[in-house]
Amino acid sequence: MSSIMVKKQAGRKPTLKALVITAPGINCDLELCEGFALAGCAVESELLSRLSRDPSRIDAFDLIGLPGGFSYGDDIAAGRIMAALIRQSIYPALAHAVERGCPIMAPCNGFQIAAQAGLLPGPALGSAWPVEPAVASVALAPNETGRFNDAWVGMEVPTETKCVWTKNLTSTVTTSIIPCAHGEGRFVADDETIDQLEANGQIAMRYTANDHFNGSRNRIAGICDSTGLVFGLMPHPERYLHWTQHPRWTRLGAHEREVAPPGLQMFQNAVEHAARTFA
Repeated sequence: MSSIMVKKQAGRKPTLKALVITAPGINCDLELCEGFALAGCAVESELLSRLSRDPSRIDAFDLIGLPGGFSYGDDIAAGRIMAALIRQSIYPALAHAVERGCPIMAPCNGFQIAAQAGLLPGPALGSAWPVEPAVASVALAPNETGRFNDAWVGMEVPTETKCVWTKNLTSTVTTSIIPCAHGEGRFVADDETIDQLEANGQIAMRYTANDHFNGSRNRIAGICDSTGLVFGLMPHPERYLHWTQHPRWTRLGAHEREVAPPGLQMFQNAVEHAARTFA
């Protein structure tokens, strides 16, 4: 097990603990760890294979991350193998984590995994999390262009979203962008599922009209479950933690840099929510 620890300040309550679940082929775990650490968490990264032998260890954590990359080489399909292993091993522990109020972020390959593992879009509004994972009802298909896309794109957060990660982000036209890097990110679902996600406030993020490169339905870049805790998205907020990562950071105004970058704000939002939940 590897750890990134944040020192506790005198007189403060114990630091929240975040778990980043890794596997062969994952390559964005360190960035995800940094996001949690900068937001004030003590972070531990752990292989799925080890957690599978004792899923109860997940109960010790207050936040969870499923990082991006190419888990198990994306053999068969993107995220398919890791999702299958989660379904047969740690899914009940993850479902219990959500029920006790644990925020979960799943960017890029993590989103593909979460969708296939039954973590997203999750159970219907007002329903308890099932012990057995549901059949996948959404998918991330190949981009309409048929090409891998690596670029910063415009993002929009719906005002009515339930997502605890993206609610009330502070940004400007210039800073409301986020890095994307994927070849299979086109969000697809049937009409009924899309309508439910829209009506329930489960759309957590959209691509702007000018940057809707992958053809996702309703320009959906990310969704959450009905509690707002489980957040999956194709962009990479963990690559937007410092203003120097912004492609035009030297031209940003001082007023824009007075707040944290939107990527870091997402982690801060979730940590603040977890602090209230586990106080």
